[in-house]
Amino acid sequence: MNSETRQLRQTLIFIRTSFEAIQGSMAGRLDDPLPCWLDASLLTLLSRELKLCYQQAAFGAPLLAKQLLVASQGSDLLLKQCPGVLSSAVCYRQLSAILEPLNAAIIQLGETKKRRWPWQRR
Repeated sequence: MNSETRQLRQTLIFIRTSFEAIQGSMAGRLDDPLPCWLDASLLTLLSRELKLCYQQAAFGAPLLAKQLLVASQGSDLLLKQCPGVLSSAVCYRQLSAILEPLNAAIIQLGETKKRRWPWQRR
């Protein structure tokens, strides 16, 4: 794995971990009918990083780029609807729709096993 691919993979793992943390913070409120209030500045940062990763992958890996484009579009959609438009349950599902292609992209780049930390649910 060359250094550019390794850097892309590490950036995607950071982005994934960030989205998982956001999603995990909402898990206790899934039955809450009130709108979710996400940190728009954090979502903006993650969305921007996803776009940069997509642009980096667009030249040499079309399947990877497609997965990153789907994740990036999902992130943009979530950002446009926040804060306060979505219920917690819908926001949680929207985060899952971002994480799915993001996980597929990371696997394609060579991650074989996702690290579990002691505080995470199994």
